[in-house]
Amino acid sequence: MWERLLDQFITGVARYGTFIVHFPDGSRHVYGDGTGDPVTIHLLDDSLPRRIVFNPDLAVGEGYMEGTLTIDGDDLHGFLTFVIRNLATRPRVWFQQPARAFRTALKHLQQYNPVGRAQKNVAHHYDLSAALYDLFLDADKQYSCAYFRTPQDTLDQAQANKKAHIARKLRIEPGMKVLDIGCGWGGMGLTLARDYGAKVLGVTLSEEQHKIACERVRAAGLENQVEFRLTDYRNLSGQFDRVVSVGMFEHVGVPHYREYFRHVRDRLTEDGIALIHTIGRNAPPGATSPWIDRYIFPGGYVPSMSEVVKAIEKEDLCTCDVEIWRLHYAETLRHWHDRFMARQDEARALYDDRFCRMWRYYLRASELTFRHNRQVVYQFQLTRDQQAVPLTRDYLYASILPARQDAAE
Repeated sequence: MWERLLDQFITGVARYGTFIVHFPDGSRHVYGDGTGDPVTIHLLDDSLPRRIVFNPDLAVGEGYMEGTLTIDGDDLHGFLTFVIRNLATRPRVWFQQPARAFRTALKHLQQYNPVGRAQKNVAHHYDLSAALYDLFLDADKQYSCAYFRTPQDTLDQAQANKKAHIARKLRIEPGMKVLDIGCGWGGMGLTLARDYGAKVLGVTLSEEQHKIACERVRAAGLENQVEFRLTDYRNLSGQFDRVVSVGMFEHVGVPHYREYFRHVRDRLTEDGIALIHTIGRNAPPGATSPWIDRYIFPGGYVPSMSEVVKAIEKEDLCTCDVEIWRLHYAETLRHWHDRFMARQDEARALYDDRFCRMWRYYLRASELTFRHNRQVVYQFQLTRDQQAVPLTRDYLYASILPARQDAAE
C-alpha cells in the first residue's frame, strides 16, 4: 500500500526531468517528462515509503543521512534539483495537506523562544566545533549571505563586499556606538571598529562564538573599541547610534517579532539607523522544514516579508529601504558546499560519516532552495526618524561607481 501511495505522490509532483526509483519491494518506476540526465535513487529500508508519504521532507533527509536512501553516483545535486524544482511548481498532493496544515498551525508554539530556550536552540548549531566552520567559511568566519558584485568574486571578496555594503547603509562615522545583535564570531563588529572607527557592543548566545570573538578582539588590539557579551539582546539597555543584525532574525520566532523590533527601536537614538539582514521567503507565510528544525536550526523560521513588515509597522519604526538579494545566498552556499567537500575527511575526523552526510545535505538543499524555490535575503533599513537617511540611494554607490560623464564636465 505504501509503495502505491508513494508512487501516486511522485507521479503527482514530477513534471520536469527524469527520475528513477527502486523501491524496497524490488520494483522500479520512472517519473518525469524524460528530459535531462536521469537521477536514480534506491530505497533500502522497508519503512521509507511510509515515512516519506507521511513526512517527505523529514524522511528523505533522514534516509540520505542514514544511507537507506542512496543516489547513483551520489548525485545529491541532481536529486535535490529534481525534487525542489518540481515541488516549487506543483501543488501538494491531497493526502499531504493535513500534515502541512498541522505544521503551520503549530508554528507559533514551535517558535516560542524565551531567553532560556533560545540559548539552547543556538547551542545546537553554533556551539559545534569551531574547527568545523573553519573548513568552509571565509577567513573572517562570516556565516551569512555574501554579496557577489561579479561572478568572479571569491568567497572572501564577496563577504567583504557584504560588510562594506552594510556599513554604507548604516552610514557609520568614527566614534559612533553600534549594537551588533547576534554578533557571531565577531567579524562584522571588528570590521566596523577597525575600518570605520565605531565603538561596538556585540551580543551572542553561543558560548563558542563568544569565546572566539573575544579572542579576536584581543588579537586585534581593539579592546577599547569592541566588547562582546554572552547575553540575550533582550537583557540590554541604553541607546546606540546604530543597530545591526546579520543572520540572527531567522532565530527570533514569529511570536517574538514585535518584541524584537520593540527592542531595536528602544536601543536606537532618535536619529539612529538599524540594518536587519535576514533570509526570507518571497512567498506567503509557511512553516519550517521538519528536517531543518530537527537537525540543523531548532526553533528557526524563514519569514515572509509580510510577517516582518507587519511587526515593524506596529512598533513605530520607519522602513527607509528594503533590498532583496536573490541568488547571492545560492552562490554563497555553493562555495561553502565545495569547500566542505574538499575537506570532508577532516570533518569526518571531527564527527562521523553520518554527520558529514547530514551537513552536505543541509548545504546542498539550502543552496538549491535559494536557486529554485523563491527563497531570498531581505535587508531592512529602519529608523525612528524618516529623515535620518538620504532620500536617494546614491550614497550607497558613490564610492564604487565611476563618475557620471555630465558630472565630470
